[in-house]
Amino acid sequence: MENRLKLGIPAGSLQEATGELFRRAGYKITFNSRSYFPSIDDEQIECMLIRAQEMARYVEDGVLDAGLTGFDWIMENNSDVFEVAELVFSKVSRRPVRWVLCVPENSPFQSVKDLEGKRIATEAVGLTKRYLERHGVKAKVEFSWGATEVKPPKLADAIVEVTETGSSLRANHLRILDEVLTSTPRFIANRTAYADPWKKQKIDDIVLMLRGAMAAEGKVGLMMNVPRDRLQQVLSLLPALQQPTVSSLADDKWVDVNTILDESIVRHIIPRLKAAGARGIVEYALTKVID
Repeated sequence: MENRLKLGIPAGSLQEATGELFRRAGYKITFNSRSYFPSIDDEQIECMLIRAQEMARYVEDGVLDAGLTGFDWIMENNSDVFEVAELVFSKVSRRPVRWVLCVPENSPFQSVKDLEGKRIATEAVGLTKRYLERHGVKAKVEFSWGATEVKPPKLADAIVEVTETGSSLRANHLRILDEVLTSTPRFIANRTAYADPWKKQKIDDIVLMLRGAMAAEGKVGLMMNVPRDRLQQVLSLLPALQQPTVSSLADDKWVDVNTILDESIVRHIIPRLKAAGARGIVEYALTKVID
């Protein structure tokens, strides 16, 4: 039987970001609006769109060999899966998402202790109940089907909601009482699948390329010719990811310098490099950086 890896891609808010990350890693995933089975240009991988909230459960059960989901949903489902890697990317920013306990701005509640016997709405019922247990608070936790931010104060005394920037909470006049959990995306695997040598190698290869694509984000390569007697002056200007590569040229009086740096500083550093004697300066895009 042909080896094949069943890979879960998170549907919803992370879908496009995941597809873009895979593209930069060298995999082309094509989404069809009428299908839950995206195509990928690797015959050994079979993709399936699954809500991030359910991913860990399907990976644990072996319906999927591996998948991407948030640490929050692994914890919410209390899933026994192998966490292969943390992949810090998101639809908005590089910041982790936070599950926070919120109340209306004008609420008298000042801490979780004040919510004894109150009603809390959330999509993450398991997370919230365990959080309350840690604080010795008994409250009624209700599952929210959506629009959780608008429920206080009439439909709930408080909510536990996920946020990245906090803008939606502020727009709905909510105040954060406490942080329940910080979460980042994880690449997870079924334990039995990851024990299989072929699947483990396939998963590890995918993760290596994804990490390489993420490491290259916001960075560029810079190469230039430098007079040998100006080399130390030029090197002192370069904040390299690692030590710059210096190679000899046919003309002994010149060397080639190649380095990686943040794209945001290129416009400031190139004029200084030219003033220091560098010539033939070329900036080039990076798709992957593999340590």
